[in-house]
Amino acid sequence: MMKIFVNQKIKCLFVSIALCLLAFLSAAMLLISFDVKYAAFYVLLSGLAISVAILILCYRYFSEQNKIMEDAVSQITGYLSGDKDARIECDDEGQLYRLFHEVNTLVSILNAHAENETNSKAFLKNTISDISHQLKTPLAALNIYNGILQEEAAEFPTIKEFLTLSEQELDRIEALVQSLLKITKLDAGTICLEKSFTSVSQLLESVRNQFLFRAQQENKTITLSEGDDVPFLCDRSWMTEAVGNIVKNALDHMQAGDFVSIAWRTFPSMLQIIIKDNGSGIHPEDLPHIFKRFYRSRFSKDTQGIGLGLPLAKAIIEAHSGTIEVDSQPGAGTTFTLTFLIPTKL
Repeated sequence: MMKIFVNQKIKCLFVSIALCLLAFLSAAMLLISFDVKYAAFYVLLSGLAISVAILILCYRYFSEQNKIMEDAVSQITGYLSGDKDARIECDDEGQLYRLFHEVNTLVSILNAHAENETNSKAFLKNTISDISHQLKTPLAALNIYNGILQEEAAEFPTIKEFLTLSEQELDRIEALVQSLLKITKLDAGTICLEKSFTSVSQLLESVRNQFLFRAQQENKTITLSEGDDVPFLCDRSWMTEAVGNIVKNALDHMQAGDFVSIAWRTFPSMLQIIIKDNGSGIHPEDLPHIFKRFYRSRFSKDTQGIGLGLPLAKAIIEAHSGTIEVDSQPGAGTTFTLTFLIPTKL
């Protein structure tokens, strides 16, 4: 719209100049034909003077228009750079200033939306924090009561069995609360990742050790490949959570005698972490949905999962500017590939 407006002004000015020159040239030719002495010279001189005056006016006009446009571009650039108070002057009349006024209105709307989003995130953070603190106390009390009852019911096998199931459900509720708290904080952007360079081999070794006892109890194997160690820029605590959730998911879908391997490989500008298992695999119907919260497959035999491990892992990986890919076939196992850029080699 702005370009069309300026082009119309240019056309009008040059048409005016052409008409003026044509008028003076016509008058000059008529005077010459009637043999009026020096008349043609004066007409041509006047026409030239008027043409120069028009050109000067055009130059000043376009210089002013260019300054207005440069100021507008400067204000827009300032806003894009973070200056929320940047505005374009639009006190004059005309289509151009009407456009500037609409741009200012759009900026005000965007600022209002940004402020509302900030307030919503703060409200969400505070609400989640309050709920988590309110749930911790009754959960701790229930665990204590459950432990006391287990001691008193030592001679009653049936009661002890139900108390053991009760303890498992309490553990699931606690895990659910913690996972919801973590994933919602990531969504709200209220978690500041404390990134530092850490050894990728040490990070993955700590994940393996975290699940080693469970794997031994269930007659499953966790292997860690040996490779060239590289410094990995990440928040170690959160990245351990992400990789650990993927390993846990693999163990949940494996039988006794199966294995899960953790490996990594480096390229000139990126690092890949590969978690591979030979478990039950993922049905093709489920692959597009495995990162959705609380998603439960109708083909899965896992009855303990709550459907937050993989979504939380994906949120953490993306918070590190990484990507996660999955390749799986039913009955043939699953491979998760985590890819991260290496800043020091860019």
